[in-house]
Amino acid sequence: MSSLVHQATALRMIESNSLNPCQDDSRFTATLFNVLFTPHNRSITIDITGVSSISGYVRAELDVIVYGYNAIRTILNPCDLDLAGMCPMNIGQLQNQKLNFPVSAEVVSQIPAIFYGVPDLDGLVRIYIRDTKTNASQACIEAELSNGKTVDQKGVGWATAVVAGLALVASAVTSGLGHSNTAAHVAANALSLFGYFQAQALIGMTAVSLPPIVMSWTQNFQWTMGIIRVEFLQDVCTWYQRATGGEPATLLSNLRDASVIVQKRSLDFARTAVAHGYNGLTRRASAVGASDASTPTSSVVVRGIERVGFRANIEGTNIFLTGVIFFMIFVTFTIAGVALFKAFCEGAVRAGWFKGDRFEDFRKGWKIVMKGILFRLVLIGFPQMTVLCLWELTKRDSPALIILAIFFFLSMAGSLGWASLKVFRIAQRSVAMHKNPAYILYSDPTALNKWGFLYVQFRATAYYFIIPVLVYILVKGIFVALAQGSAVAQAVGLVIVEAVFLIGVCILRPWMDKKTNAFNIAIAAINMLNVIFLLVFTAVFNQPGIVTAVMGVIFFGVNAAFAIILILMVLFATCWAIFSKNPDTRYQPMRDDRGSFIKSQTQLNTELDALGVTARGDMTQTGYKGRISDDEDSYSSGSGKRGHVDPAAVSLPSSTANSHRSPSRHREPPRSPIDSNMPFLPSDGTPRHGTPTGYSNSPRGMYNGPNDSNRNQSYSQFNQPPPGSAHSQTAHRQQNNGSPWQRGAGYEH
Repeated sequence: MSSLVHQATALRMIESNSLNPCQDDSRFTATLFNVLFTPHNRSITIDITGVSSISGYVRAELDVIVYGYNAIRTILNPCDLDLAGMCPMNIGQLQNQKLNFPVSAEVVSQIPAIFYGVPDLDGLVRIYIRDTKTNASQACIEAELSNGKTVDQKGVGWATAVVAGLALVASAVTSGLGHSNTAAHVAANALSLFGYFQAQALIGMTAVSLPPIVMSWTQNFQWTMGIIRVEFLQDVCTWYQRATGGEPATLLSNLRDASVIVQKRSLDFARTAVAHGYNGLTRRASAVGASDASTPTSSVVVRGIERVGFRANIEGTNIFLTGVIFFMIFVTFTIAGVALFKAFCEGAVRAGWFKGDRFEDFRKGWKIVMKGILFRLVLIGFPQMTVLCLWELTKRDSPALIILAIFFFLSMAGSLGWASLKVFRIAQRSVAMHKNPAYILYSDPTALNKWGFLYVQFRATAYYFIIPVLVYILVKGIFVALAQGSAVAQAVGLVIVEAVFLIGVCILRPWMDKKTNAFNIAIAAINMLNVIFLLVFTAVFNQPGIVTAVMGVIFFGVNAAFAIILILMVLFATCWAIFSKNPDTRYQPMRDDRGSFIKSQTQLNTELDALGVTARGDMTQTGYKGRISDDEDSYSSGSGKRGHVDPAAVSLPSSTANSHRSPSRHREPPRSPIDSNMPFLPSDGTPRHGTPTGYSNSPRGMYNGPNDSNRNQSYSQFNQPPPGSAHSQTAHRQQNNGSPWQRGAGYEH
């Protein structure tokens, strides 16, 4: 982040690289304009190419405006300055006219110091050329000013990408090591941080005229939307579009022939242009081909998503395909990384570098883990693909690109919607069977590894909140993508969406604990503040230009400080997860008792743990069993399939062994493997103290068959334990009371 304030050069200067007309009947236009002012030698160097239809003696009225404040107003006479070819002016072309003239010390002293120090200077110089005899305005031209300092730094993008990626990798590794609580917290914070970066990028993609410092700041996060320039990929995108019947834009290759105006809040320029009836700045950038750009008077405005692409040196017609390619690259590298890690783990175990139980859950169920990772990648890329796909449908760059946009949007939205519905059904079934949604959501390893990305960041009773989150992302994407023609509509819509989301999360507080709720509510509050700033930037309140400029600086300051705080928090949690021997000590157990259900057979400590595994249908040595989450082989479907294990080879409890004895029982309601009369899992959430009635050393004693006589016989056996057995069992539990299953069941004492 230090690159935001530290610049490569200490040279004080003011420069401009564009000259734009600001009145309808301007008689002077420029296709190339470079000006450099250096105060240390009080000189101005100008390189200009243009066309003039002005003849005679003229004078220039020059206004220098910075952050809405008119800093300098002076009158220049070309004859006094001895400017060749301009005293008097003649009709014709100015070809590579190079001028160099001094500036008086008095003028230099009038330039505020803020011009040289603040990055992304929000300033311009406006020049009216008037006839010396009639005082009529012959031309109006503007030049946007820059001091060579900007907050748009590649280092910021790389730093944010590394932190977010490192946090996601750390959460995956800690999860594989069995620290599920730490993994859930780190993953939740990493995803929230990534979502905040995407929200910053979406601000830059809106069609609102943004202050320069806001444009540059949000440009740092466009990598989260796949807007990354790679030279050969741009060639591939251009070839693909041309090969599929499209017409690639040539704006970047014709910059010497076209004056490109990057739409921003340019100090009342928009209102001035409208007042003069100038309508030549409204052509779509990507529609400008060689025929348009070749004319000397061509001026193009880029706004919104096209503005983001132009600043990244990406043609407007290549933006969508660039985003798609980088999303697929991200997915491909992730799959390859998981496969290589699986191969490394197997090799390390065989070579003796790892113990046999290291990453055992991952090594046995890596295919299910891979599916879960792919779904998580789809969730991460959903905001990006929603905006780009819907925007492409409005631009229609080529038939093939339209088909790609429809395919990616429908497939990603459909898969996430189906997965959310699946989680909802599993949770509802768990409530029906066990009066606790966490039971199946966290006890079945297949459901947890495959669908857990949708609900582990929330508390168990708020498993449904992923549905409002997906709707929130979709609606935001719709406003950004489909309202590019109306900045006010975008801003108002985003204010409403962010306000509803902020109110909802403040009331429901759906995340897993207080710290995670505070983390995400703070992000929602900052996002709400940002869209309020966005509404102000539209000038809908007709505020003075200096107010908008100051709010742009505040926008940058608030978000830069907030981003640093979030990055430090995530970085600390990541380092703790990687270097701590027992990172779970930093986090309190979840109140929804998820830790009681997330239990692998490789972590068994007591007979009670073994009973829990048997009740949950956890992993066996042959792989995952009891795949509750899949329709084709789940408990809910009644198909009788049991994952990777042959049903005939599985020894079932008495409650399930008789469930398939006759076809007539096929349609019976689902039955929990734990008898509701047994005090093993309290349904009301209150702890049970003392020695539980009917506790036995036999792991089969807790299961009851459908036969009443067998149940009565089992109860008789439980209620008549051998003498002294209660004492020995109590001592054994006290010695092994560290099991999360015991804590979740209420056997702490």
